[in-house]
Amino acid sequence: MILYVVGYMASGKTTFGEALARKLNIPFIDLDQYIEEKEGKTVSEIFALSGEEGFRALERQHLEKATEENPTSVMACGGGTPCHFDNMGYLNNNGVTIFLETSTPVLISRLQAENGRRPLMAGKSDEEIRQKVLTQLCERLPHYMEAKLKWQGDDLETAEQIEANVSTFVASYPSLFRDL
Repeated sequence: MILYVVGYMASGKTTFGEALARKLNIPFIDLDQYIEEKEGKTVSEIFALSGEEGFRALERQHLEKATEENPTSVMACGGGTPCHFDNMGYLNNNGVTIFLETSTPVLISRLQAENGRRPLMAGKSDEEIRQKVLTQLCERLPHYMEAKLKWQGDDLETAEQIEANVSTFVASYPSLFRDL
């Protein structure tokens, strides 16, 4: 079984996904890192060379390949992954989707602190980041809400919070993890 972690950028998908994979003793895949390894370029470079449309096409190809290669794993998807093509349907058909719901103020704060590390936020002022988050969340939320499970992502700052959050998550869905 693959557990796909979805949500907006800076929601904590990688942090939560890595901790969940450790707890379950199964592999963890960060889809963006997987793409970078396979393409030999960073996501930012792919965006610069191919635009968002080109990146999204590559992302879909690599999503399918990573799924085939890792049938029992936790995969953190990019923030836009569920929102393009029929990716959310693909994710739901091939595993268990977990929407990491993180409050808008926490998302904005985390993204502003990163100083434009992400391609869609590069070069933006704090106010532009705030506006981009508000606009994109309205567009993306319907896709994220199609996830089979929802989990809160605000409390993923310290190692203790992460550990407690993941332990509570696993305990909340015992039948899901019985066979792992």
